Amino acid sequence: MVANVNGETMNSFSRRALLATTAAAGLARLAAARNALAHPDIVQTDFSMLPAYGNGTIPAGIRSRHIANVNGLTVHILEAGYETPGRPAVLLLHGFPELAYSWRKVMPSLAAAGYHVIAPDQRGYGRTTGWDDSYDADQDPFRVLNMTRDAIGLVYALGHRSVAMVVGHDAGAPVASWSALIRPDIFRSLTIMSSPFEGPPSLPFDTANGASLPHSAFTDDQLDTELAKLNPQRKYYQNYQRTRGASDDMLHAPQGLHAFFRAYYFYKSADYKGNNPHPLKARTAEEMAQIPTYYVMEKDKGMAATVAPFMPPADYIANCKWLTEPEVDVYATEYGRTGFTGALQGYRVRRGSDSRSVAEMQTFSGRTIDVPSQFIAGKSDWGVYQTPGAVDKMRNTACTHMVGFHLLDGAGHWVQQEQPEQVNALLVQFLRDYAKP
Repeated sequence: MVANVNGETMNSFSRRALLATTAAAGLARLAAARNALAHPDIVQTDFSMLPAYGNGTIPAGIRSRHIANVNGLTVHILEAGYETPGRPAVLLLHGFPELAYSWRKVMPSLAAAGYHVIAPDQRGYGRTTGWDDSYDADQDPFRVLNMTRDAIGLVYALGHRSVAMVVGHDAGAPVASWSALIRPDIFRSLTIMSSPFEGPPSLPFDTANGASLPHSAFTDDQLDTELAKLNPQRKYYQNYQRTRGASDDMLHAPQGLHAFFRAYYFYKSADYKGNNPHPLKARTAEEMAQIPTYYVMEKDKGMAATVAPFMPPADYIANCKWLTEPEVDVYATEYGRTGFTGALQGYRVRRGSDSRSVAEMQTFSGRTIDVPSQFIAGKSDWGVYQTPGAVDKMRNTACTHMVGFHLLDGAGHWVQQEQPEQVNALLVQFLRDYAKP
C-alpha cells in the first residue's frame, strides 16, 4: 500500500514511521512544557553581575567561592584556613533569616586554631543555586534528610571524609543534629546553637504485649486554635512562616527591607530588654503567650508589622557594634535578590504533623547522638524554651555525650554575632578537648 504525501509516494512502513516520529516529537514538547510548568523558578544566577559577597565587610582571611555538583546544587561557601592542605574541617550551618555571612566573626578564630572552616549558604538561601524558588516547589529537597545529604555532599566535594565538628544555629541546628545522628563517622562532634534537638520521633513500642499507644503530639495547628481564643488573639510564628504570603510580607515590608532586618534582629537580641526567657510548664496557649510576638504573634499581623514597633532609635543604630549598618545591608541585599520563599520551605516540611517528614525521621526512632556535643545559646534567647521540654529531652535522652550547656551573658538569639568572643572560646576549647584527629 502506498500513500501520496506532498506529491511524493510513501509506503505504509514509512508513513507509520513518520507518524511515530511526529507523535514522539509532540510528546517530547508536551513533556518539556510540563517540566517547565513544574519547575518554573529554578534559581540560577550570573554571579559576574553581582557585587562581591559581603559588600566589603568580611574579615581578612575569609574567601567566597562556589562548589558545583553538590546534591543538585551549586553551593556558595565562605571558607577560612584553606591555605594549608590537610587541615581537619569544621562545618558551620546558619539559621533563618541568616546566611553563611552570619559566621564571619567565628571563622577566623577557628582557622587560627588549625581548622579548614566551611560555611555554606544553605539550600534556599543566598548565592547557593539550583533550588526551586516557587512556593509550589517540590518540598522534598528541603526535608531535613536531604539537607543532611547537602552537608555530606559539600564535605566530600571539598576533599574531606569527615569533619571534626559540625555547628548548627537556629534552622541549621536540626540539620547539624541529624547529620551527627545519622553519620557519626563523618560528623565527629556537634555544637547545637539556640534550637534544642529533641531526637527522632518515636514509634509505638511493645504494643503487641499490651503497651498503650503514645499520645499524639499537640500540633502547631492545634496550638493556633487555642492561641486564637486568647485576648488579644495570638498565632504561632511557624504557622505564619508556612503561608503563601509570608515571603512577600517581609520582602515588601512597608518600612523597607533594611529597616525590617534592623528591627527583627534587634527585637530578638539581648539589646531588647523585654527578652527574659525561662522554661515553660507546657505547650499550652496560656504558657506560650508569655513569649514575645516574634514567636507568638498577634493574630492579625504579619512579621513586618510585628517587628515595626521595635525599630531601635538612631543613636542605638549608630553605636551598635555587633551589627553595623553595612552588615545589615548584606542581609537586605541578598534577601532582596532571592526573597524568602526558599528559606521558608524548611518551616513547611519540618512541622511535627508533616506525615512525610515524620515517616522519614521515624526510620531513626530510638537512635541517639553519641558523638561529643554541646549546646550554646544566649541567656536572652527565647529559642531555647519555645518548645517546652525540648532542653530536657536533648540533655537527657537525645544526646548521650553532651559535655556542655552554655547560656551566654549579653546574647539573645544571634549568639555568634552578639558575643563572638565567648562563642569562639567555647568552640575552640571543645575542639581541643573532644575533636578526633
